[in-house]
Amino acid sequence: MEELESTKGYNPHLIEERYYAIWEKRNYFEPSISNQNNHQVFSIMLPPPNVTGSLHIGHALNHTLIDIMVRYKRMDGFKTLWQPGVDHAGIATQNIVQKQLLNENLTKEQLGREAFLERVWEWKEKSGDKILSQMRRLGASCAWNRVRFTMDKGLAASVREVFCRLYEEKLIVRGEYMVNWCTHDGALSDIEVEYEENEGKLYHIRYPIVDSNDVLIVATTRPETYFGDTAVMVNPQDERYKHLIGKKVRLPIINREIPIIADDYVDMEFGSGAVKVTPAHDPNDYEVGLRHQLPLIKVFDTKGILNAQAAEFEGLERLDARGKIVEKLKQMGMIEKIENHQNQVGKCYRCGNLIEPYISQQWFIKKELAVGAIEKINTQEAKFYPAIWKNNYDAWMRELRDWCISRQLWWGHRIPVFYCECGNEFASREEKPTQCPRCKKDTFTQDPDVLDTWFSSALWAFSPLGYANGDFGEGKLWNRSDIAEFYPNSLLITGFDILFFWVARMLMMGEHTLGKLPFKDIYLHALVRDEHGKKMSKSKGNVVDPLEIIQSHSADALRFTLAILCAMGRDVRLSSTQLDISKNFTNKIYNATQFLLLYYQKYTPIDSLNFQSMLGRYMKSRLNVAISEVREQLDSYRFNDAATTLYRFLWGEFCDWGIELAKADKSAIQELGAVFMESLKLLHPFMPFITEYAYSLLSGIPLEERESIMVMPYPRKAAQETSIEDSFSVIIDSIISIRRLKANVDVAAQKIPLIYIQPQKTIDEALLKQFIPRLSKVESIEIVSQKKENCLADIGKFSIVYLPKAGLDLSSIIARLHKQQEKSQKEKDKLLGMLNNEKFMANAPKELLQKNRVALIELEERLLKINAELESLKGLD
Repeated sequence: MEELESTKGYNPHLIEERYYAIWEKRNYFEPSISNQNNHQVFSIMLPPPNVTGSLHIGHALNHTLIDIMVRYKRMDGFKTLWQPGVDHAGIATQNIVQKQLLNENLTKEQLGREAFLERVWEWKEKSGDKILSQMRRLGASCAWNRVRFTMDKGLAASVREVFCRLYEEKLIVRGEYMVNWCTHDGALSDIEVEYEENEGKLYHIRYPIVDSNDVLIVATTRPETYFGDTAVMVNPQDERYKHLIGKKVRLPIINREIPIIADDYVDMEFGSGAVKVTPAHDPNDYEVGLRHQLPLIKVFDTKGILNAQAAEFEGLERLDARGKIVEKLKQMGMIEKIENHQNQVGKCYRCGNLIEPYISQQWFIKKELAVGAIEKINTQEAKFYPAIWKNNYDAWMRELRDWCISRQLWWGHRIPVFYCECGNEFASREEKPTQCPRCKKDTFTQDPDVLDTWFSSALWAFSPLGYANGDFGEGKLWNRSDIAEFYPNSLLITGFDILFFWVARMLMMGEHTLGKLPFKDIYLHALVRDEHGKKMSKSKGNVVDPLEIIQSHSADALRFTLAILCAMGRDVRLSSTQLDISKNFTNKIYNATQFLLLYYQKYTPIDSLNFQSMLGRYMKSRLNVAISEVREQLDSYRFNDAATTLYRFLWGEFCDWGIELAKADKSAIQELGAVFMESLKLLHPFMPFITEYAYSLLSGIPLEERESIMVMPYPRKAAQETSIEDSFSVIIDSIISIRRLKANVDVAAQKIPLIYIQPQKTIDEALLKQFIPRLSKVESIEIVSQKKENCLADIGKFSIVYLPKAGLDLSSIIARLHKQQEKSQKEKDKLLGMLNNEKFMANAPKELLQKNRVALIELEERLLKINAELESLKGLD
């Protein structure tokens, strides 16, 4: 027997690690496992966590939902692959190793590229797979023998193959583009920029008009860029400035003359109605510069350091220089005014640095790559859950811009483009080509940049399956059939916040490379917030560590909590209350198991029994209802509904009533045990540890000596016996009503002689008389078809119960109700006095007024109930 049988209550820490090790050792998680051999396939890819990461609560939600579906499909006979892996996280990983070097007074440049990359690989081997071991604590049933890393040799070959194909199709190009530039991390794509409200300044600068004593007032939020102005622009319809179009202004400090031009782009209402044009440092000005053929003048370098164009401010960092430049302009009398100004500024999603628009030579994927993915989503080749995310996807794709894929890093997939001294540029599928295709010499160098991390991640639906992986790696587990068998993936589960970072890009890459969208279904879950609905952050001190919850509540409790709170399209509000409820649920399952073991040491599976008792047939019928509901809910990814159904059946129906009713029919206990064992299979995808443990106890065979329930068939619906369910619904409803009536008249613990029951359904009277008297402490019951006079009545959902008033001593009950009535009335009068007092109403805080109004409503409801009870007892005091 299991070692925990002798412990008090359920202690998950004694079994979680032990059971998981058995599952993994037996290769249960690998796609070869199938209990029905029906050749159906289910595949899903783990959104690869960063190699730098630790398990956080967002991971816990994501991995729980995936594992629920994987365990469900595996038990249902599908050949199931949950592909795990880790992302190399270019910027984050390089930053970690660079910080380590700083502690040694070294820089990556001092080490050189090759030596630096060796250091990164050393760090990866020591620390990079921590999150995978943490996932095991949660119970994640990934195919661990197939773990991939986005920079392993096979995936690197896949990256080069896709790059070269797109390069050859001229969908990957290099050129001078204005990009989002982080002076710390380099070029960023549009969606890697996070925008936030900023309390800044609007500087109104005087630009002297050439050959005039007048000045033109130009407003800007970035005075440090004005050294790169190549024009001042006004609206051609602006009467204030029409006479100035074609003239010139002189830039203060540097005295460079620039033209005044006209363009409809100018908003006449903003600032002075005249704007500076800095084509090299503003995306809108860049477009204006192209239209008007203006020169591009860069005023700072890639690190944000001002250059010679900034005159005496050369060498200063752009933001540090701002105040000094403004002070100089003030001294020259060139500042008209400075106003507070609220605007949005872009920041690097990695380091929070202020983003600069910057013209740089970069590699881009043309937006035309997305055409096929847009068309196939709109023909419903893949579906979004919730469906509203399709609208967001469509809107973003309609405004799609070319994707900047080059990054100024050393750690990552190096761009496989080479430049030969003969003038030839070529892309190569070989990691280290030996000769130039044109001149056949080795006089070439490789592009120094690496690919955006999201490029390799965009291939994740197929690259781990061996696509163009070559013969890299000893003992590789993928084979030629993997793409055909597991692509398209059955499902993607991920957070909505990376719809555009990752999901849309995988759709583009998968469709273009393999001709099919990479997933059939796309489920986007919301964020995990604290119980007050606030986003978790270290600064707020409300971050929850899932590993700590596993330690305090168990992996099962955390999983069930996340599932039952995960309503489609809504944020998950994680509360300690719900965690405690889920922990109590595991204890309830344990206690039910212990109850059953009081009667039998071993139970038989449900398919091996011929159910004879009415109670056993009733619980089996209710189980079939739960099976039908859970299957339908999981098939439509309504995780919270499925968890709620399981909770309702196991706690509310089986534990609360199946076990209670068994006190009146011990012959049904063997059948109840079979029903409970089957329901453990139903619950297993949500709570794998407690279900495996309870099944061991009830089967009488420890896991070490039997097959796990995780590879047993998932329960399938059988016939529902509605007539038996009708009778038991009346039985349960009547017992509740009788107990409530007895409690109201202070005879809850006493046996009473007679109760009348008026069923609202067709019932088996013999069943009512078998269960109700014993479980409600009534000597006899009488079935009636109409109202009984001189009785206290309780109207339930399926029956009306009548308790005869005769012989009941109700004087103490009536006295108590009168006291409650008097007390409640006094409280009501006090509240009415305050709420009718004009002075109080004028001075009291709004929160107190609202609290008093709510309290008044509650008192009025309480008085109505007390008066109703007194009315029912009228004449007996």
